[in-house]
Amino acid sequence: MLDVTRLTVLVALARHGSVTAAARALHYAQPSVSHHLARLEAETGTRLLQRAGRGVRLTEAGRLLADRAEEILGRLTAAEAELAELTGLRAGRVRLAAFPSALGTFVPVAAAGFVAAHPGVDLRFVEAEPPDAVRLLRGGEVEAALVFSHPGEPFPELAGLRHEPLLEEPTCLVVPADRPGDRLTDHRDRPWIGGCEKCRDRLVSACAADGFTPDIRFTTDDYVAVQALVAAGMGATTLPALALAAHRDPRVRVVPLPGPGRQVSIALPGDPPDPPATAALLAQLRAAVASTLHTDLGSSRPARAAPS
Repeated sequence: MLDVTRLTVLVALARHGSVTAAARALHYAQPSVSHHLARLEAETGTRLLQRAGRGVRLTEAGRLLADRAEEILGRLTAAEAELAELTGLRAGRVRLAAFPSALGTFVPVAAAGFVAAHPGVDLRFVEAEPPDAVRLLRGGEVEAALVFSHPGEPFPELAGLRHEPLLEEPTCLVVPADRPGDRLTDHRDRPWIGGCEKCRDRLVSACAADGFTPDIRFTTDDYVAVQALVAAGMGATTLPALALAAHRDPRVRVVPLPGPGRQVSIALPGDPPDPPATAALLAQLRAAVASTLHTDLGSSRPARAAPS
């Protein structure tokens, strides 16, 4: 049977790209990492590494085993968490990956409710945009991940995972306060500011539907910086309602755009029932979304149920 520690070392090498970096991430001595990798090759009877300049890289077999090992380690972590939760939420751990505007709005409300109800459970958050959040979930580094999808955009990265819609939020046009025009096309000749990769793709698609290609001159994931750039007259942009609820620059004008909004969902591994701590966190997230809808998000609404 393959040794779990050696599989952990192989996954670290795949993630970090070198023996030195893997040793640093695992807090191992470099010779120890090399020893574990050599023993793993002996156990499998397969060459998993090959020389690449001064370092090493995974062979095709090494990459295959690393991918499978990541799934295995994720399942083991989930099993440990489930066993811990059998104490009745008096101990254990639950971790959530979430994108910045969720962390700036309803997630803190959910966290406060969770900690008040279950003070013995170790609650942790990791900031991550959807692709990275899903990777963390698949690797067992978190128990749940908040993700989003724009209208007509599938969730291909969620294949094999379960997801529950939480919120549908409008996308808003954001322009300087003194600039007229409530449609994207009214600003077609202005520079544009792009956000994260998924949001930038959505901006390009929306502008294309209005018959033009935006001249994106600035790109930043920081919605505070985006609004500051708009306020300074450096361009127009679009932002989801959560980002504007988290931070609203008084120097910009915001216009909700027509059509369906961005869907925010919670992604989870495996079938229900969830471990008790994960289920308790999910309940708090649902409640926090409901309260946020009434106070901060204007025309946002609970997401319609969708198949996992």
